[in-house]
Parts: sequence; structure tokens; C-alpha cells
Amino acid sequence: MIENQIARWKEIYHEYPKDFWVLIGVSFIDQLGGALLFPFFALYITAKFNVGMVEVGILFALFSLSNFVGSILGGALTDRFGRKQVVIFSLVATSISSVFMGLANELEAFYVIAALAGVLSVGGPARQAMVADILPEKKRAQGFGVLRVSANLSVAIGPAIGGLLLGVTSYLTLFIIDALASTIVAILFALVIRETKPETAEGEEEESVSQSFGGYLTVLKDSFFMLFVGACILMGLVYVNLNASLGVYLRDEFTVTEAGYGMLLSLNALMVVLFQFAITRRVENRPPMLVMAAGMLLYAIGFGLYGFVSTTAMFILAMIILTIGEMLIAPVSQALVATFSPEKMRGRYMAVFGISWMVPFAVGPYLAGLVMDNMDSRILWYIAGGIGILATFSFLWLHGKMKPAPSDIEIEVLA
Repeated sequence: MIENQIARWKEIYHEYPKDFWVLIGVSFIDQLGGALLFPFFALYITAKFNVGMVEVGILFALFSLSNFVGSILGGALTDRFGRKQVVIFSLVATSISSVFMGLANELEAFYVIAALAGVLSVGGPARQAMVADILPEKKRAQGFGVLRVSANLSVAIGPAIGGLLLGVTSYLTLFIIDALASTIVAILFALVIRETKPETAEGEEEESVSQSFGGYLTVLKDSFFMLFVGACILMGLVYVNLNASLGVYLRDEFTVTEAGYGMLLSLNALMVVLFQFAITRRVENRPPMLVMAAGMLLYAIGFGLYGFVSTTAMFILAMIILTIGEMLIAPVSQALVATFSPEKMRGRYMAVFGISWMVPFAVGPYLAGLVMDNMDSRILWYIAGGIGILATFSFLWLHGKMKPAPSDIEIEVLA
């Protein structure tokens, strides 16, 4: 199995240009820095400030809303001024805010810094647009898949390292490492990454800043795309519990340590790295909305299972089930966004798709906190399973409404 994966990676390496692999490499460094820290935010907040999950939910809401504002700014600025400068600014700004978050001793100050960090996180749409810029159309979906595998490789390594480091050092060290990783990547972007924004055609006027922001109205009027975003919001409300609630639930109910929780997250990411290719090869020619529905059904089963089980073996089984669902959903969803978006509006479509994560992170952890702090914690996982079923039917409905796609719109996912 491993030998086959290595051989497959060698084939993939030669299919893509050097610029793409440079982008993947430097992004991996930044993702690894964040993966050391982000999964432990809920644990950090509850322990550092002696608060419950409601306060954690408020933090995630602030960060999510401000991050969405940053994404909207970044999407328009990316389409107007280019990708490279937007990414560099975001990396430098968020590295500084990471250090200040680690130094904050008051919860209110932490809230303010986290919100500011979210607004300054303008680089996400720019990186996604760079993948689409560098690769030809038939390779873009696979390219997004490779970017995702890179991110999951960082998550496979990061939480385990972060959990081990927390056994011998403080959370502040993790904040500093995250900041250093972002700073290094900003330098690498400045030195080795070229600008990829498509040049304006001869005789065509460049969009003004106001026109760039006004272009969001065009995206919002794309009704089928917005319905797809709505279904993805339901998906996100289920998935957000993986990083926002699961660690606290396992710690408080079953005394699972940070290192144990980190290992579960590493299992999730390692499965993606090892098996994403094989799974997507089997579904690449399937109707994309049906693939999304199948993945959501596995989400419903996997997340819902945590409300019924109490042993390490079953925790692992639940993680395996939901991760298979994730491997069905993630490449197809991003490929669909790339297909929906015109070339000149890639940044803005990617930014609006961020709603599907902004809403879940804004309200999901807070609502989960209300359940966990005031009811039997197992109820949270029953609710997650129910929302997963609702999302499954939503994607099935979208499949029925989706117009028959011509051959050039078939969704090609990572094989």
C-alpha cells in the first residue's frame, strides 16, 4: 500500500509545474505551524481562563465572523491587486497577532486580538486562486486535492507534536512557533513565489476597487451556488465539533488527555494522506452531489457515534467513519466551487464559499457550549447526527435540481 502511494506521488509530481509544488511546500510550513496550536484552542481557553464551553463558543464566533470579513476583503483585493501581496500581508499580520494572543492574560483581551487576527486573515482566497491560476482547467480539481492532502499531512503531524510539546512546555511556546512559521513563509513567498494573477486583456479596463467589491452581488445572485453554500453550512455545523467540542468532551467525560486527543486528530489526517487518492479515484466520475450526500451520511454516523460509545477503540472507529466521509466531501466541494466561478471572479467565489465555514464556526461552538454546559453532553452528538442527516437530504435535493452537466463541467477530483 505505501509503495503504491509513493509510486502514485511520483507520477503526480511530474504532472504539475514547479510553481505549483513551491506553493504547496511553503503552504505546508505555514499549515504545520497552525496545526500545532489550533486543535487545542478550546482546551487552552477553558484551562487558562477557567471558563466553560460557552466562552469558547463566543471566541469561535468572534474569530469566525472576523475571519469572514477578512476573507471578503481578501477575495476582492486578490482579484483587484493580485495574489502575492495579499498573502504576504496576511502572513505577517497574523504572525504578530499570534504572539499577542499567547501573551494575553485576560479573556476580553484575547477576544479582541482573536477578532483582529481574523480580519487580517485575508490570504485564504488568494492562495486558492493561485492554484487555479497556475494549473490548467483539467488539473485544478486535482491540484486543490493535493493542497488539501498537504494540509492534512500537517494536521497528521502537528497535533501529535503539539500535544507532546504541551507535556514539557507552555502554550505560549506553541503561539511563538506558529508566528515563526508564518514569518518564514512570508519571506519565502516574497523570494520564490511569482505573481499569478491573469493579465488584463489588451484594451480591457482594470476593475476599480469599488467594482471589485460590487462583484460580490453577482456571486450572491448565483442562486444554485448559494443553495450549495447553504447545504455546506449544515455540513460545517457537524464538522466544527471535531476541533471545537470533541477534545473538551473526551477530556471531561472520559479523561482523555491532550496527547490522546491529538493522536485522534492525527489519525484523521493520516488517513487522508494515505487513502485520499484511492477513494477519490473510485468516485471521480460519480455525480458530485451524490458523493457529497454519501459523505454527509458517514459524517452523521461518525459524529453521532460519540454520543453512544465510551472506549478508546470505539472513539477510533468513530473517527475512521467520519474521516471516510471527509475524504468524499472535501475534494468534491472545492472542485465544485472552482467550476462555478468565472476566471476573473475566483477570489470572490472562494471568499463567499467561506460562508459555509463562517456560519458554523460563528454559532456552532457557542450552541455546543450551551448543550455541554447545561445538559447531558451526549445530546450534542445526537444533534450533530440529526443535522448530518438533514444535510444528506439537502445534497440529494441539489442533485435532483442540478442541470445535466456537459462534459467540460464534469468534476474531476484527486485520483
